[in-house]
Amino acid sequence: MTAVDGRSCVGTEGAVSSGLYTYDLAPTKKEGRRWGAYNVFTLWANDVHSLGNYAFAIGLFALGLNVWGILAAFALASVLLFLLLTLSGFMGHKTGVPFPVMGRMAFGIKGAKIPAIVRGAVAIAWFGIQTYLASSVLSALLVAMFPGLRTLDTNSLLGQSTLGWITFLALWTLQVLIVSYGMQMIRRYMAFAAPTTLITMCALAVWMFVRADGSISLSVDEPLVGAEMWLQILQGAALWVVIYGTFVLNFCDFTRSAKSRSSIVRGNVIGIPVNMLFFAVIVVVLSGAQFKLDGHVITSPTDIVRTIPNEFLLAAASLALITLTIAVNLLANFVAPIYALIDLFPRRLNFRRAGLVSAVIGLVILPWNLYNSPVVVNYFLGGLGALLGPLFGVIMADYWLLRKSRVNVPDLYTDDARGEYHYRRGYNPRAVWAFVPSAAIAVAMALAPVFHAVAGFSWFIGAALAAALYAVIADRTVQHRDVDGEAIAVAAE
Repeated sequence: MTAVDGRSCVGTEGAVSSGLYTYDLAPTKKEGRRWGAYNVFTLWANDVHSLGNYAFAIGLFALGLNVWGILAAFALASVLLFLLLTLSGFMGHKTGVPFPVMGRMAFGIKGAKIPAIVRGAVAIAWFGIQTYLASSVLSALLVAMFPGLRTLDTNSLLGQSTLGWITFLALWTLQVLIVSYGMQMIRRYMAFAAPTTLITMCALAVWMFVRADGSISLSVDEPLVGAEMWLQILQGAALWVVIYGTFVLNFCDFTRSAKSRSSIVRGNVIGIPVNMLFFAVIVVVLSGAQFKLDGHVITSPTDIVRTIPNEFLLAAASLALITLTIAVNLLANFVAPIYALIDLFPRRLNFRRAGLVSAVIGLVILPWNLYNSPVVVNYFLGGLGALLGPLFGVIMADYWLLRKSRVNVPDLYTDDARGEYHYRRGYNPRAVWAFVPSAAIAVAMALAPVFHAVAGFSWFIGAALAAALYAVIADRTVQHRDVDGEAIAVAAE
C-alpha cells in the first residue's frame, strides 16, 4: 500500500513505523521528479557566489597568493568537489530519501540522529549569521538612500540597533515565507536568483576592470613564492572543500528530486568546475583592480558596492547581494535543519512547521553576537564543522565500499528488530567506533594551535580515517539487498 497520509503504511518489506516515516521523510517517486541539470546548476550558481565565499577567496589574495595561485587552488578544489558531490548526489537519486534517512544505512535507524543533529546545528547557526549579514547590507543601503534613518542605527537592543532589528526581521520573514511553500518554491527561487547573481557579479567585475584602466595587479607587493606558495594553494583548496563539507553530506536532500544521474553530472560540471573558475576570475579581477587603484585589499564585494556613485546602480547591486545571500541561506542552512527536526519530531512537525522552528531558533540565538565572537565562530562552529568529515567518511564507505550501492529502502523506515538497519537497538556500534576516534582527531587538528599548519586538512584527514576504520571493522557477513522504495514513495516536489 502506498503512503498517502504521512503517518504509517505497509511496504513490501513489512510494517513501516510512524516514528520513522512521514510524508516529508518518505522516498520520492522516480516518476515526476523535476530537478534537471539547470536546477542542479542553480544550486552552485547561487551558493558559490556567496558573500562569505568571496571574503574567503579575496583573503587568499591578501595572504599573498598571486592570480595564478588562486586559480590553481580553485581548479584543484573544484575537481575534488565535483567527485565528492557527484558521489553524494547519486545516493539521493538512487534512494529518493533525505539526509536524516540516508544516515540510517550506516548508523542505524536511531543512530542516524547523530549526523542529522550535527548537520542541523551547524546550519541553524549559519542561517542566523547569514541573515544578519544580508540585513547589514540592507541597512547600509537604506541609510544611503534615506539618510534620516541613520538615527535608527545608533542605539542597541540585545546587540542590534532598531534599524538592524527591522531589516533582520524583514529578511527573516521573507525566508520563512519562501520555505513555507516547500521545496518547489525553493527550486523556483533558485532559478530566479542564479542568473541575477551571475549577471550582477560579472557586471561588478567589468566595472572595476574599467575603473582600473583595463588592467589589474597580479599579486600584493610581496607575494608568496616556492614551497610556501604551493602549501597555501593546497590549504586554500582544502579549506574550500571544507566550506562545502556541509553540502556534500546533505546534497541528497536536493538530488532525491533529480530526474536522472546525467542531470546531476551535467549540473555539477557546469555548476562546480566551470562556475568555480568563473568565480575565481571575478575574485582576482575585484581584488587585483582594487589593489591597483589604492594599494588596499578589499574584504568583501560589499566594500566595492558601497563605492558605486550612482544611487540606482547602488540599490540594484545591493539588492542582488541580498537576493544571493537569501538563496545561499535557503540552500545550505535552511533545508538541512528542517529535515533534521522532522526526523527528531516526526509526529509533530512537517516541512512548514520545522522551517518555522528552525528559523525561530536561528533568531533567538542572536546570531550577530555569535558572528562577533571569534571564540564562538572558531571553536564552537569550527569544532562542529570538523565533525562533518568523519560523518561523510563513514556514510560514503558504508554505501559505496560495503554495500556497493545496494539499499533496502523500505527497511530504512521500520523499527522491526529484523530490519536490515536495526543493528543493535537501532544503533550500529561499528559506525560509532569508526566515527568517534576519527572525529576526536579531526576536532583536535582543527582547533589545537599545535596543529595550525595542517588545520586546513582536518576535514580530509577525519573523512579518510573514518572511512578506513569503518571499512576494516564493518560487518561483512550481512547480505545486502537492493529494494527500491516505490511502494512507500510520495510525489517529488
